Amino acid sequence: MSLKNKSLLSNLKYDFPSGLVVYLVALPLCLGVALASTGRSDLLFSGIIAGMIGGIVVGALSGSSLGVAGPAAGLVVIVLNALETLGSFEAFLLAVVIAGALQVIAGLLKAGIIGYYFPSSVIKGMLAAIGITLILKEIPHAFGYDADFMGDEAFNQKDGQNTFTEIWNSVRYSSTGAIIISAISLGLLILFDKPFMKRIQFFRFVPGALFVVLIGVALNLAYAAFIPAWTLSGEHMVQLPVATNAREFFGFFKTPDFSAFQRVEVYTIALTLAIVASLETLLSVEATDKLDPFKRSTPTNRELIAQGIGNMTSGLIGGLPVTQVIVRSSANIDSGGRTQMSTIIHGTILLLSAVLIPKFLNYIPLASLAAILLMVGYKLSKFSLYQGMYRLGKEQFIPFIVTIIAILSTDLLKGIAVGMVVAIYFILRKNYQHSYHYVKEQHREGEVITLILSEEVTFLNKGSISATLENLPDGATVVIDGSKSLNIDYDVLEIIQDFKKHSAPLRNITVETRGINDVQTVGGH
Repeated sequence: MSLKNKSLLSNLKYDFPSGLVVYLVALPLCLGVALASTGRSDLLFSGIIAGMIGGIVVGALSGSSLGVAGPAAGLVVIVLNALETLGSFEAFLLAVVIAGALQVIAGLLKAGIIGYYFPSSVIKGMLAAIGITLILKEIPHAFGYDADFMGDEAFNQKDGQNTFTEIWNSVRYSSTGAIIISAISLGLLILFDKPFMKRIQFFRFVPGALFVVLIGVALNLAYAAFIPAWTLSGEHMVQLPVATNAREFFGFFKTPDFSAFQRVEVYTIALTLAIVASLETLLSVEATDKLDPFKRSTPTNRELIAQGIGNMTSGLIGGLPVTQVIVRSSANIDSGGRTQMSTIIHGTILLLSAVLIPKFLNYIPLASLAAILLMVGYKLSKFSLYQGMYRLGKEQFIPFIVTIIAILSTDLLKGIAVGMVVAIYFILRKNYQHSYHYVKEQHREGEVITLILSEEVTFLNKGSISATLENLPDGATVVIDGSKSLNIDYDVLEIIQDFKKHSAPLRNITVETRGINDVQTVGGH
């Protein structure tokens, strides 16, 4: 099924419900990341601004059909340290603007090609790890223990707790009201995911996540009327800033301190933000494209430019930095989104709800939203994914599992780095083993050994080829055939030439080369 010739509006029946679900997922994450990034309740709206920009601006400019951008938990530590270094949020906003400009430049310079060099095993490991992380991190919120911010991905938390101690604390300090809401919400979401529910026309347009939220609000109001001890309030609820008038609302928006242009730290922070945000975006792009049921490919250079313009816009009006985020993108895919219109819709709803109904949004219990995220996490880390990766063999399965463990025990970027090291080891090992084909034949004049080099012979093959030449028997007749090779690196040519001219005569080995050019060795050796 192709969407290439379909307009954005023709898919609105799919994109609107999906955009609504993404909005419900994004709202608490935007607020949670803002609180964790700034440590200030007066700057909560900076997360909402970033969510709006990620949806509307990045969504409109991006070539990604299903990717959703917004404030990311992976940037929390960088933002916190930046605010401490610069001493003001306005100076930090300038760094965000500069970071966006650097991303635009990177996109124009075609740096997005980096996104194609992440092995599939690592990307799938990242998806599974994010799914498990979501489940583990949302359990406390489902139990009504909301000490950590919603959207945290790191194993070790700022409050000295970690993922597992947080779960234990949630069991010890659980809320009956929250458990009932999250259990009913989860049951409803499982029901709505059944094929027979999807055949009902009404439920195709009205997503289960919306029902879950409405049921959560209704249950909590019922608690207040009949069982006050179970009522959820304060930190257990969505806490969107509420303006009493237009002037107060526009006061939520801030502008950069352009006088900070002369500070070196601004540029250091901007460069760090640009690199980390770009890496997270490229990783999410690769992962989202793998989840896309229509198997579309996102132009990565255009994505960097879109993200850069998004960060420049966000910084100019008081928002946090944005990246493409796999949790929101996955929710978009699971909810049936078809085009980037779902992303734009989610950003538009964020804007309208913040303007028109902020007071009503604060009636939503986090336990309801935790249930939605638990379902997203489950779908990212299904058992079938592990079975499929295991069947592919250890060269795929080991990097996959290592990536999962590394992300769960550290954070996203560190875990990806560890997974990449393991994946590269297997790539090098395979490259080492398959750099040539070894053939031993009996001719009238005696035994002839032929080494048929592969199509691409690089410096990575030096070790295996050198070891094979050293282990040839004395007095052998050897043919080194490079006629089928498209490219043979200088390093390998130098080894072959050195063996042919120096080592082989000393061991009475006859060497014939085919399709291999002589090279000028450095120093005349």
